[in-house]
Amino acid sequence: MRTDESIPLSLEQTTIRKVGWRLIPFLIFCYFIAYVDRVNIGFAALTMNKDIGLTASMFGFGASLFFVAYVLFEMPSNLAMERFGARRWIARIMITWGMVGFASAFIVGPISYSISRFLLGAAEAGFFPGVILYLTQWFPRAYMARIVAIFMVAIPLSNFFGSPLSAMLLKLDGTLGYQGWQWLLMLEAVPAIILGVLALFMLPSRPADARWLSLEQKQWLVSTLSKEQQERLAQEVGSEHKHSKGKISAVLTNKYVWLLAIIYTGSSATSNTLSLWMPQILKSFELSNMQTGLLNMIPFGAAAVFMIAWGMRADKSGERIKNTAIPLGITAVSFAATLLTDSLAITLILLSLVLTGNYAIKGPFWALTSETLPPASMAAGIAAINTLAHLGTGGMSFVIGFIREQTGSFPIALLPLCAFTATGSLLVFLIGHRNAKAASRHAKALTRPS
Repeated sequence: MRTDESIPLSLEQTTIRKVGWRLIPFLIFCYFIAYVDRVNIGFAALTMNKDIGLTASMFGFGASLFFVAYVLFEMPSNLAMERFGARRWIARIMITWGMVGFASAFIVGPISYSISRFLLGAAEAGFFPGVILYLTQWFPRAYMARIVAIFMVAIPLSNFFGSPLSAMLLKLDGTLGYQGWQWLLMLEAVPAIILGVLALFMLPSRPADARWLSLEQKQWLVSTLSKEQQERLAQEVGSEHKHSKGKISAVLTNKYVWLLAIIYTGSSATSNTLSLWMPQILKSFELSNMQTGLLNMIPFGAAAVFMIAWGMRADKSGERIKNTAIPLGITAVSFAATLLTDSLAITLILLSLVLTGNYAIKGPFWALTSETLPPASMAAGIAAINTLAHLGTGGMSFVIGFIREQTGSFPIALLPLCAFTATGSLLVFLIGHRNAKAASRHAKALTRPS
C-alpha cells in the first residue's frame, strides 16, 4: 500500500523493508525473552509450588502482584522513555528485569515469591508500550497493524518454544544442588541482560539517527510520518481533545482511552493468565511435565501463525473494527464452550481457538488505538491503556486462582475472561462509530469554502 502517490513506490518499499529488517527481528527477540521471563513461572510452578508451599490462591495472588507493580510504574516509565530515548530506556528495562528474573530463582516461600513477582513487574514496566510508541515513530499508519502483529508474535512464540524448553530445564533437578525450577528461572533470565546491552548499539532513537538509511530514505520517512501527524492533528479541531491541558490530564479525561483499556483488558488477561495457568490446566489431565510442555505448544503455535496473517489482512483491507471485534467474539464463545467438555482433545482445540482469536486482535487493535488517540497524548495514552489493562489482568490472575481453589474447576475459573472478551467485542463497534464521525467531520472541513 502506498502512503504518498507523489513518491515512487520503490522508495517506499525499500525504506520500509530496510527499517523492518533492521528493527523488528531484534525487538521480537527482546519481547520473546521478556515474555519467557514473565510466564516461565507457570512451568516452574509444576514443581516449585510444592517445594516452597504455594497453594493455587497464593500462586495467583503473587502473579497478580507482577501486574500491580506494572501498573504503578508503567506510565512513568513510558514518559521517561520520551525523555531519555528508546535506545537507553529499553536497554535499562531489559538489564533490570534480567537481574530480577535471575534472583527469583532463590525464593523460599510465599512472601519471597510475591516480592519477586512485584519486583519483576516494576522492572519490566514500560517495555511494551514503549516499543509500540517507538514503532509509531518509524512506520507509517498503513503498515502499523502488520508490524505490531509481527512484533507481538513474540508472545505466542515465547510459549511455543518456551514450553518444551522449560520442561527440559525442569529435568536439571538436583544439578549442582539446585532444583529444576531454579535452573529454569536462572538460565532463562540471562539473555535479557545480554540483549539489554546490545540494545544500546542496535536501536537508533529516531529515523534521522539511522546511519543505515540513505538521505533520500530518511527524508521520505520523516516527511511521511510528519504529514500523517499533521493530518491527525487537524482531525482534532473541534473535538473533545482540543482544550485538554497536559498529557496526563488529556489521557485521564479521554473516555476513549478508558474504553480501549476495557477492550484490551480482555485480551491482555487472556494471554497472560493462560500463559501462567495453561501448564497447570493441561497437567490436570494427568500428563507428565514433558507431555504438558509439548501439548502447550499447540495453541500458541496456531496463534503465532494466525496473528500475522490476520494483521496483514487488517492492513490490506484498512478495516480495524471488524478485524478486532470478530476475533474477540470467537475468544469469548470458545471460553464458554470449555464448560461443555471434559475431553483433553476438545479442551485443547477450544483453547487453541481462544488463543488464536485473542492474539489475532493485537495488530489491528493497536493500529486502531494509534488512529483513535490524539497525537499530543499518544505516549501517555498507549501507556495508560496498557497499564489499565494490566491492572485488570492482575485481578484476573488472583480471581482465577481463587475460583479454581474454591470450585476445583478450571472452566468455571475462566468464565470472567469470557465476560471481558465478550464485552470488549461490543465496545470495539462504539469506538468505530466515534472514529467514523471524526473522519466525516474532517472530510467536511476540507470541502468547506475558506
